[in-house]
Amino acid sequence: MTLTGHQLLGSRESAASSDTFVARNLAAGEDLSPAFHEATEAEIDEAVKLANDAFPVFRGLCPEARAEFLEAIAEEVLALGDDLLERASAETAHPLPRCAAERDRVLTHTRQFAAWIREGSWVDARIDTGNPERQPLPKPDVRSLLEPVGPVVVFGASNFPIAISVLGTDTISAFAAGCPVVVKAHPAHPGTCEIAARAIQRAAARSGVPDGVFSLVHGLSHETGTRLVQHPGIAAAAFTGSLAGGRALFNAANSRPCPIPFYAEMGSINPVFLLPGALKARAEAIAQGFVGALTAGVGQFCTNPGLVLGLEGEEWAQFRSIAAEKVAAFKPATMLHGGIHGAYSKGVAERLQRSGLELVGQSASAASPERGEAAAYLFSTSREGLLADPTLFDELFGPVSTLVSCRSPGDFLEAAEKLEGSLSATIHGTEEDLSNHRELIELLRRKVGRLIFNGYPVGLEICHSIHHGGPYPATTHPHFTSIGTRAMHRFVRPVCYQDWPDSLLPSELQNSNPRGVFRLLNGQHSREEVG
Repeated sequence: MTLTGHQLLGSRESAASSDTFVARNLAAGEDLSPAFHEATEAEIDEAVKLANDAFPVFRGLCPEARAEFLEAIAEEVLALGDDLLERASAETAHPLPRCAAERDRVLTHTRQFAAWIREGSWVDARIDTGNPERQPLPKPDVRSLLEPVGPVVVFGASNFPIAISVLGTDTISAFAAGCPVVVKAHPAHPGTCEIAARAIQRAAARSGVPDGVFSLVHGLSHETGTRLVQHPGIAAAAFTGSLAGGRALFNAANSRPCPIPFYAEMGSINPVFLLPGALKARAEAIAQGFVGALTAGVGQFCTNPGLVLGLEGEEWAQFRSIAAEKVAAFKPATMLHGGIHGAYSKGVAERLQRSGLELVGQSASAASPERGEAAAYLFSTSREGLLADPTLFDELFGPVSTLVSCRSPGDFLEAAEKLEGSLSATIHGTEEDLSNHRELIELLRRKVGRLIFNGYPVGLEICHSIHHGGPYPATTHPHFTSIGTRAMHRFVRPVCYQDWPDSLLPSELQNSNPRGVFRLLNGQHSREEVG
């Protein structure tokens, strides 16, 4: 596929600015063509205007039409063949099988959202029928459901160039909800973004959705993102990335004369607690699984396990030894881009200088800075060392983790109490362990979005029940998820209709329930008609 580096504004292209940048193949040490043009303020205005013009028509489409649009996107993504995978691999150093797995994930969540909006119950239709004879005041007929908020801005993740970028859940869930989308392409993989965006363009054209339902703009500078979230025509925004970047855009979104919801997924430490029964039974297996999770994707997962806590003793010592051995076997590999590699190298260098940390394991092979490679590192400290060093509670993006030796269950509680919000927490144990550490579990329920038992945080099941979120700084809104069908709830709001004529109500609220969706009818879930 020939790339242009232009903005894709609805169905047309634009390259008004002479300011350009290029992507880089870090592993090969070479720049990639073409040059990508910075979006101008006028181009951003055009993208947002197109989205606003499209919104009334797009939101009014029947669910079947939106579902067919999503299915067309999946078909166009498949039709891209290896072009998408090869460009993503060149721009991010992800191996081709990993890129193919991301594409499969896109197909899964896109088809899942298509089925979900066809089923229809996601609108949370509620009906409380009226009673004009009620005393002392008549009871009105009150009905409500979720409706789309308007044009959405999406910022993709650097570490998932296919599955959490242009084609990610943010974009697809916004389309499913009835919202047009403007994507700000990630400057580390702009070619991948353009290829994906053209697939959406083709799907939009063949599905008959209004022009402007999707646009893609490029920008290396922070100003592009700030302009987008502060544009008065934007109703909501979604972001996956660093705490610094997410917080800056969150502040910009909230400084508007009319603030908008800004859903950011940011930093997460994802602690792992190893309880005595599990360590006694399977220390070696846990160590192997932990290091596999730590080094997967060169440690560049938002669910990377950054802290591991266990009780001192023979089993804990065995776990440490095996984990250190497995870390030594990790061969350094190229990171996503120079910025991430630089931040990781600086963070590791700082930890190597700290007196309270002991280096217990590192890759036996040397990393190549020229190729942007990262070696794996495993540090160790005590409960006192952890509590004395607040930086150990911060995410360091890459294959590095810290083992924390605890002397009693009370040390687990002290450490957990100090944790900030996280996407996940993992407990390895037996059922007896869980019973003996209920206070720890209750504490973690307040701190994280996903509790994992005898597993590992890396890897998400794409399903209706998944919650990929957590208290700040993991996200800006802990009630919401960026993965799974609940992601739609970020881009809708409840609208209530009181004493409204039945024929003018949305179909999901009409007496006859023509779509046959589940509704909360006078406090009971039902598909029945209103008598």
